[in-house]
Amino acid sequence: MAAKIQALLLVLGALAAAAFNGATPRGPEAVDSRGVGCPAAAPPRTNGNSGRAAAIAAGGIVGPVRIDPRVDIGHVHLKVSNLDRALAFYRDLLGFDVTQRLGDEAAFLSAGGYHHHIALNTWESRGGSPPPPNTTGLYHVAIRYPDRRTLGGALRRLIEAKWPITGATDHGVSEAIYLRDPDGSGIELYRDRPEEEWPRPEAGEGVVMYSHPLDLRALLAEAG
Repeated sequence: MAAKIQALLLVLGALAAAAFNGATPRGPEAVDSRGVGCPAAAPPRTNGNSGRAAAIAAGGIVGPVRIDPRVDIGHVHLKVSNLDRALAFYRDLLGFDVTQRLGDEAAFLSAGGYHHHIALNTWESRGGSPPPPNTTGLYHVAIRYPDRRTLGGALRRLIEAKWPITGATDHGVSEAIYLRDPDGSGIELYRDRPEEEWPRPEAGEGVVMYSHPLDLRALLAEAG
């Protein structure tokens, strides 16, 4: 088992090096020579909002409100350049089920029988290219796994498929693996720690997240 894990980690390091091709990774999930995430400086934020957003921030349009705690994020809809290529990643590599497909224009995928958690379309993006650096937009899509074993299984599958991994980070509240889909969109595969294990500030409210390297060897071992 130890020899197999070591071999997988060597493949992972090579994939990370190939993915960056000598460039410095952007964002807080940099990868060191072992393919393990480590902290890096976050990119500067730019203000692309209009005066309307500034007025909202100043309280000029709506008053403060607390969202209903039952609200959650239902799905993400991504523009892709090639539907079959995107399906090969989300369906064949990650394992999502296709619940509906509209020819070569769109597809809807889910886990566990939901109507869709991820939608893909080429309506405005067929043959297109990823957005250039230093522009606004989606940073990443986070896909939550139920436990360490299933997250470790996903990591093993990525390595065996020789899919590049751009980072692996322990955030205190969660453990996360970072990569990019075929269109360059950021993808996070993660598992939450139990809420009672989340690091808290001295005041007791909120959380204290951090970015420490994730032990990929231990994660792979847990997958069996």
